[in-house]
Amino acid sequence: MYFRFNKKIYGYECDVYGHLNNSNYLQLLESARSEALTEMEVPIRYLREQGIQIFILRFELDYIKALQLEDSIEVRSYVRECNRLKAIWDQEIYDSSGALCFRARMTSVFARDGKAARIPVDLQQHFLKYI
Repeated sequence: MYFRFNKKIYGYECDVYGHLNNSNYLQLLESARSEALTEMEVPIRYLREQGIQIFILRFELDYIKALQLEDSIEVRSYVRECNRLKAIWDQEIYDSSGALCFRARMTSVFARDGKAARIPVDLQQHFLKYI
């Protein structure tokens, strides 16, 4: 199952060539994952209240086609894998014509008090419903 996040690209997010600046891709991905977690009924606020943190271990990024100024884009976010210690998310960005422009894989670790920690079984089971 994937989650959709839609956004328009504005001038302040672009480089001098009118392309989305590479520094803004990670913010875009983070926004899309945060919205996906909200749709999954485990928003960041809830995780924080439970003392659970999500730390990024690795990103793999594939820039396929530049995202353009004022284009309306869609980010699709998928939970690929989840165990009690880590989760892997795949994310894809499409432009308004439906062309795949960008692909990312994010590996994260669950933590408590800044140290890797296993999440409760029921929370892992909740995440697994969306794979």
